[in-house]
Amino acid sequence: MGKYDPTSYSDPTAAKIQHINIDWTVDFERTLLSGSVELLFNVLQDDVSSITLDTKDLHIKKISNGQTELKYSFGDKHKAFGLALTITLPAPVNKGAELTLHIEYETSSNASALQWLTKEQTAGKMHPYMFSQCQAIHARSLLPCQDSPSVKATYSSKVTVQDPLVALMSALQCWDKSGKNEKGEKVKTYKFTQKVPTPSYLIAIVVGLLESRDIGPRSKVWSEREFVDKAAHEFAETEKMLAAGEELGGPYVWGQYDLLVLPPSFPYGGMENPCLTFVTPTLLAGDRSLANVIAHEIAHSWTGNLVTNHTWEDFWLNEGHTVFLERKIMSRLNGEKTRHFDAFNGLSSLRYSIETFGETSPYTKLVIKLDDVDPDDSFSSVPYEKGHTLLFYLENLLGGPSVFEPFLLSYINKFKFKSVSTSQWKEHLYEFFNDKRAVLDSVDWDDWFYSPGMPKNIPDYDQTLVKECSALACRWAKASTSDLSSFKSSDLDNFSSRQKMAFLGELVLKDPLTPQHIDAMEKLYHFSSSGNSEIKFRWLRLGIRACAKCVIKPALEMVATQGRMKFTRPLYRDLGAWDESRDQAIECFKQNKPAMHSTTAGLIEKDLKI
Repeated sequence: MGKYDPTSYSDPTAAKIQHINIDWTVDFERTLLSGSVELLFNVLQDDVSSITLDTKDLHIKKISNGQTELKYSFGDKHKAFGLALTITLPAPVNKGAELTLHIEYETSSNASALQWLTKEQTAGKMHPYMFSQCQAIHARSLLPCQDSPSVKATYSSKVTVQDPLVALMSALQCWDKSGKNEKGEKVKTYKFTQKVPTPSYLIAIVVGLLESRDIGPRSKVWSEREFVDKAAHEFAETEKMLAAGEELGGPYVWGQYDLLVLPPSFPYGGMENPCLTFVTPTLLAGDRSLANVIAHEIAHSWTGNLVTNHTWEDFWLNEGHTVFLERKIMSRLNGEKTRHFDAFNGLSSLRYSIETFGETSPYTKLVIKLDDVDPDDSFSSVPYEKGHTLLFYLENLLGGPSVFEPFLLSYINKFKFKSVSTSQWKEHLYEFFNDKRAVLDSVDWDDWFYSPGMPKNIPDYDQTLVKECSALACRWAKASTSDLSSFKSSDLDNFSSRQKMAFLGELVLKDPLTPQHIDAMEKLYHFSSSGNSEIKFRWLRLGIRACAKCVIKPALEMVATQGRMKFTRPLYRDLGAWDESRDQAIECFKQNKPAMHSTTAGLIEKDLKI
C-alpha cells in the first residue's frame, strides 16, 4: 500500500488529481459502465516518472497522455484493496507541472460500487435500475483514481442511458439531449458538473425510471413514481434543516440539495452524496419521525463533504461532528431537550457496537488502525456516537454552546475544501481556545482517542424525555407473568415515536423477557403493525431475545424485504445465534443473497459465520 493512506496504493504527495472528466455509457445488458476518464494532476515533486492509481476489477483498454500511448502494469490483487495500476510516463515531470492521463476502460459486471437491479426488483416492474455506493473504498471499482479521502477534486461527466431512463449524479445537471446509439436505439445523454472539490467516495450515480417533486426552493425529492409523493410529504422540512445547518456551519456551498429514495436493497440509512443525498425507503414512516436521518445527511454538507477526514482511520472526524451537528439542527427545530434525549439514546447504540466487537477490540477506539483492514469491516456506531460524546463533553467543559458553536464554525472555515487529521483538529482546538489551554490539558486525550470500550467521561444529559421511557421499561423488565395484567394500552398514549424507540431500545439491553411478555405487549401496543422501521426493528430484536417463536417469520420478512445494514445485520446475528431460527436465517440469506448489495452480503456472511 501507499505510505500516505493504509487503504490506498496511490501517493498524492508526488502528484495529486485536481479534476476528473468522466464519459460513461450505462450498459444494462452487460451490467457495466464503459467509456473513459481523464485525470488532471498537479505534480508536487520533482522527477516523477510514474503514477500509481487504485483500481478494482476494471478492464483497462488504453492509457495515453493525449499524444502518446503509455505503458502500464498491475500489482498483486488484494480482496479489499484491488490492484495498483502503475502508469509509466514517457519522461519524468517536475514540481509545478500539470499532467493529464486519458484512460479508456470498462467496469466489471461485479463492480463492488454498483448494484444492478432487474426490472422485477423495482417498484414499477417496467425498467431496470442501477445505483452506486462508493464509501469507503469502492470508487476504485468505478474508475481508476486516487481512492483516498485525502484527495479532493472537481469533476464533470457525461452519462448516456437508454431512453426513458433518467441519470443523476452527485453534481449539478447542466443539460440533457436525446439521440440514438449505433444500434439505432433511443438514448439520452446527461451532462453534470461538480465545481466543489470532492473525494472519490462521494462520486455517485443512479439510473432508473425516476420522477421528482419540489420540496423547497433548492430541493427536489427523486424516486420511482410509486414512492415519490409519499417521500415529498416525509421530507417536507428539508429547507428548515438546511437553514438551521447554515446558522451553524456557514453558507451551503453545493447549490442544489436533492434527495433520492432508493430501492430497499440500499445498505445505509443515508449517503451524503453532494447535491443528491441517497436515502433508504425505510425512512418513509408516514409521520416524519425518522427525519433526523435527513438532518444527519444535511449536516454532512459541512462535516464530511466540505471538511473531510484525512484517512478512514480518522472517520470519527466525519461522523462524530456530523452527529453533533445533526442534533444541533434538530434542537433548533424541536428544542434542546430533544438533543439530550437523542444523545442519551445514542449511548445504547454505542454499547451494542462495543458488545458486538468486544470491549477490548481495537475497532472500538475513536482513532483506529487500518493496516491490511477493509474499512467496511470496522464500520459501526463507534465513530458516530463516541465521537459525538467527546464533542458534547468538550462543549460542556469549555463553557457551553455559546462558546463551542463558534469553534465548530471556525473549524469548518479553516479546513473547508480540505481533508483533516485528528492531530490537525486537536491543534486547531488548542489554537481557538488559547485562553483555556489549562482546561484542555486536563482532558485525557490518549484515553479518548486510543482506548477501546465506552468513554470514561459521559456528559450528564438532561433525561426529562427519557424518564417515562425508562420507567415503563423497568416495569416490564421486573414484571412477572402474573403482573402482566397491570399494563394498559394507554401506557404509550403520550409517547412520541422516538420515545417508543427508546423504550424498546432499553428493553433490548436488559435481561431477556419471556414469550408471555412479548405476547402481552403485542396485544396492548401493536408494535408488529408499526409503519416505523426503527420501532419494528427493536420490537423484533426484543422478541428474538425472548425466544418468542412468533417473531421469527416477521424478522425473516424484514431482512428479506430491505437491506439497510443497521437493521439487517443485527437481526441476522440474533436469528443466527438462536438454534430455533439459525437454519431458517441461513436459508433466507442464501435465497436473498443475489438481490442484496455486495457489501451487505459479504458482512452478513461473516455475521452468520458461514
